[in-house]
Amino acid sequence: MRIEDLPRVREIEELSFSLPWPERSFRYELTENKAARCWVTDATEAEGNSSLAAMLVLWKIVDEAHLGTIAVHPNFRRQGLGSTLLAHALLAAAQEGIRSAYLEVRRSNLAALQLYSKFGFEVTGVRQKYYQDNMEDALLLNLENLDLDGLGKRDNA
Repeated sequence: MRIEDLPRVREIEELSFSLPWPERSFRYELTENKAARCWVTDATEAEGNSSLAAMLVLWKIVDEAHLGTIAVHPNFRRQGLGSTLLAHALLAAAQEGIRSAYLEVRRSNLAALQLYSKFGFEVTGVRQKYYQDNMEDALLLNLENLDLDGLGKRDNA
């Protein structure tokens, strides 16, 4: 992710979440937060043009990775971009010595839960009334052992 990607990143964020991060948060992650790892990926549109289609922010916290946000533009969902981007980020984290990862996800976000389940994330707790817009609970998911071989295969898919 680069500064010039921020308008499109923000657009993806707004289209994906009821409580989107403000642009200044992404700017901070890119320019000031040494723990942040930020990625984007492109996809080809129907007209043949390439467009920024997905983004992800992950934080390296000692020997753990915390997935801050991941989203795919609605025009590019169900094409495997989220899975590929997540695999890339987790592989990069594993190569930095990270061996486990965690995240919070809305209880109702079945598509995200399905994606995380494919990677081996397991529900380990509940953060009650975590989301301020509707007081929905967040499920806390953990992935205890990052598998370099499996992630590498997903990343190259």
